[in-house]
Amino acid sequence: MSTSSSPPQSSLPEPSYTGPFTAYVSVDIDAPVDKVWAVLADFTKYPECQVIVDKSKKPLEDQTPAKGKYLLMQTHIPPTLDDSVSTTEAFEQITHFDDVTHRMAWQNLLPSWFLKAERWQVLSTTEDGKTRYESREVFGSIGAYLIKWFLSAKLLQSFNAMGEALKARSEQ
Repeated sequence: MSTSSSPPQSSLPEPSYTGPFTAYVSVDIDAPVDKVWAVLADFTKYPECQVIVDKSKKPLEDQTPAKGKYLLMQTHIPPTLDDSVSTTEAFEQITHFDDVTHRMAWQNLLPSWFLKAERWQVLSTTEDGKTRYESREVFGSIGAYLIKWFLSAKLLQSFNAMGEALKARSEQ
């Protein structure tokens, strides 16, 4: 498992902008790409942390991710399963979702002068037939400096935990 602030050789698309902080993780998973994608893209399996909603944040009956839909996330940064620890809410819009290429992305909906954040998650097949999960989030604008100074280590822990959880569930 590789966690860093900048990706090595990658299957991720080029970022649409740069910023002072980028979180990145890469995990090789011993499972077929379609199985890993089924786990990653099944938002109904983690309703306590991410729900597809309308623009007013009301949950939709159809929890199938698609470009243009909104995503309300409750996250623990750093990662924990302890419900007594408060969560951070993020309201995002899905900007890319492709079952064929196994790619999804979303961006935050805060004013871009304050914070730009775009997260990509991509699956690819390695030379030895495993699935490589990569995720990157680029943080830009003035708020990105606050994230870099106060949350960068915790965000990298969260990215790592997501990769480990995806690997564990997919390899079952």
